[in-house]
Amino acid sequence: MATPKKKRIVQAAFPEPADKEKARALADLVLRPGVNAAAVVEEYGKPAFGEQDIGALAESLAESIEEVRSGNMERCEAMLLGQAHALQAIFMSLSRRAVKQEYLKQYETYLRLALKAQGQCRATLDTLAAIKNPPVVFAKQANIAHGPQQVNNGTPPTPRARAENTIEQSELLEVQNGERLDTGTAGVAAGTDKELATVGKIHRP
Repeated sequence: MATPKKKRIVQAAFPEPADKEKARALADLVLRPGVNAAAVVEEYGKPAFGEQDIGALAESLAESIEEVRSGNMERCEAMLLGQAHALQAIFMSLSRRAVKQEYLKQYETYLRLALKAQGQCRATLDTLAAIKNPPVVFAKQANIAHGPQQVNNGTPPTPRARAENTIEQSELLEVQNGERLDTGTAGVAAGTDKELATVGKIHRP
């Protein structure tokens, strides 16, 4: 019987760059969030602003990112307000176009897009309001006891109530704990040890 041949495993790998440090630095630059955003802004801004320097855009975005990290949300608030105005303009434009349509299909299409822009405008303003006035969260306390633990959330008892509770337990000690109180009478000496006798009245505590 012929011996089965082992399956050959082939692993592919990227070719080694000529300058590894330069290639890694370029990769880090391309993956940086600010650089990615700068590339998109530069491409979409050409019709309105013409050619822009992507390096300058990336530096400006890096400053904005550092401001947000430090807790300064002013630029984010301005951005949201600007977007709300832009969405409002889109809503107005599409609404005016819808009114001028003669056929129902075109009218419905323009009106549906207009209402989508209106909904996005409202959502943007809601986000802006949440940043300016964060919602207050009221969390209820969860009492989790493991083992012989007791958690009291009510009003603590007064010293007088604690004293009355202690007196009541002392009076009912015989019933609750099964212990007998001293009756005050002398006991009889056991027969196993005759040298011991009962304690006299004068020696009683």
